[in-house]
Amino acid sequence: MSKIVLPGIYPPISQGRRNFQDSNRYAGPRGEPGCDSRSRRLVLLLTFGTVGDLQPFLTLAAALRDRGHRTLLVIPRIHEQLVRDTGLAYVPFGTREQAQAVLDDPELWNERKGFGVVWRGLLPSLDVICELLISHAQAQPCIVLSHPFLVPVAALARERQPDLHVVGTYLAPSNLRTIHDPLTIGSLHIPGWVPLSIRRTLWRAVDRFFIDPDLLPGLNASRAAQGLKPVTNFIQHMQAASDASVGLFPAWFANRQPDWPPEFVQGHFPLRHASPPPPLPADLEAFLAAGDPPIAFTPGTGHKHAASYFSNALNALRALGRRGLFITTYPEQVPNPLPPEVRWQSHAPFESLLPRLAMLVHHGGIGTTAEALRAGIPQLILPFAFDQFDNGRRVERLGAGKVMPAARANARRLRQQIARLLGGAAAPGRTVRPACPDVDQGLAQLVDSVERAMSVR
Repeated sequence: MSKIVLPGIYPPISQGRRNFQDSNRYAGPRGEPGCDSRSRRLVLLLTFGTVGDLQPFLTLAAALRDRGHRTLLVIPRIHEQLVRDTGLAYVPFGTREQAQAVLDDPELWNERKGFGVVWRGLLPSLDVICELLISHAQAQPCIVLSHPFLVPVAALARERQPDLHVVGTYLAPSNLRTIHDPLTIGSLHIPGWVPLSIRRTLWRAVDRFFIDPDLLPGLNASRAAQGLKPVTNFIQHMQAASDASVGLFPAWFANRQPDWPPEFVQGHFPLRHASPPPPLPADLEAFLAAGDPPIAFTPGTGHKHAASYFSNALNALRALGRRGLFITTYPEQVPNPLPPEVRWQSHAPFESLLPRLAMLVHHGGIGTTAEALRAGIPQLILPFAFDQFDNGRRVERLGAGKVMPAARANARRLRQQIARLLGGAAAPGRTVRPACPDVDQGLAQLVDSVERAMSVR
């Protein structure tokens, strides 16, 4: 689960329809309107998905705005209120009902079926997104910083507006296909000794049976409507279609692989530092102060099918005699009633909360993973789908935690893994902490990387 308390982190620009105009105003060093290339180009930040997918683009939009860039977020309508509260300029697409239907589908968190669920939810908005990008590109020079899953849509817009510059913005390492080590295909971890030829064959099988049948028909229907040739491999097209690519993760977490796009620029985690840190809710603060640091559990911001996850977590806490914190925006999946030593919380700023925890048990979303690495606390990662398995393996390699597929995480295994992680001074995550640079420096480095990617021609 990513940090989701956003109001107050970014200062408001203005209110209502004037937001877009005001956010596009660049002030020079003495306050006069600037006229450099940053003020002339509009940066469109295109994303979709859960709050975890949205948060990195909010951070980037604010940081780019602070550097004098004009920015406009292109976001699912379900997140409209959240984005409006930040004061950043935005334009929504789709309907709340479309996005909610994706979240309501339990197969969203199936490692084999999740991509298809996501893509079917996007299909009604493909042409709308394309037209939005084209309309802005016709009015002024534009750069699109695109969620990787939407790069094929941005590329469709570029077919009609050739000067549109598309930068694939990769939130997590596994968004980038590779045959090199480390290699994780869902819950299947491929050992380093497996020959490259077999790795290629495995990826071909994944594409043939699980990805392309779900994703290509809708994309190729939109391409055919523009008189374009069909795409034969979704992932290959996604990685090749952008003019440049940037990774929202540091080299110590995932170094560049030989088969990543040649225009790839290494970045950093998009973690923003608020000074002072955002306060915790008073009742949560009281709970934290009332006893030993709790163990927190979260399945992610968009997961509403995790009743068994929380039931197993409660049983594991009881067996360990530990205090716990259950974090989810869907309280109906939390056991009711909870004992006094276990609390439900809808959300909290992770920057302030995580350093107060004994450990974090989570799904392995890249934003939550980065926040836990910043806090330096032990992590037990229980991945469900998407990039979560690979993120978990990388945390394990760093010595910062352990990973166990969520499908195997019954109460007994949870208890055993938590006990090992908290078992002494030499427990993983306590003695080994990645050399994370200062978060402000990291964000500055990331924006430098994004600007380099935006300048690739």
